[in-house]
Amino acid sequence: MSNGRILLVDDDPRLVNIVAMYLNIEGYEVDTAQNGAEGLEAIERHVPDLVILDVMMPGMDGLEACKRIRNDPRTHTLPVLMFTALSGEDDVERARLAGANHLITKPFNLVGLGAVVRSFFPASGSDAA
Repeated sequence: MSNGRILLVDDDPRLVNIVAMYLNIEGYEVDTAQNGAEGLEAIERHVPDLVILDVMMPGMDGLEACKRIRNDPRTHTLPVLMFTALSGEDDVERARLAGANHLITKPFNLVGLGAVVRSFFPASGSDAA
């Protein structure tokens, strides 16, 4: 049984592979895309429970993809977590204005990412002893 479906959108294949593998181990189904346009196409096919977007990607970047997710009535409440190599206040503000629910600065550790991802999903009955 899956903990939920996540769409991971990043143009770095190594990062996608590592994060997708980690999230699979944590019990999530993971779909991937290489840029914002591919990510939006994947959402059209199947709306995930959470989208993880890289900010800087070729073509449509994560900020534009996030804005489009927020402007679509079908996905306007979809949780969006963004990755960025930028950490200035302006960068954080741009992600917030685009509609991101949370921003993680690269590099990050997988355990910390896992904790943030879990915060977007209701507790499953796994807390019972």
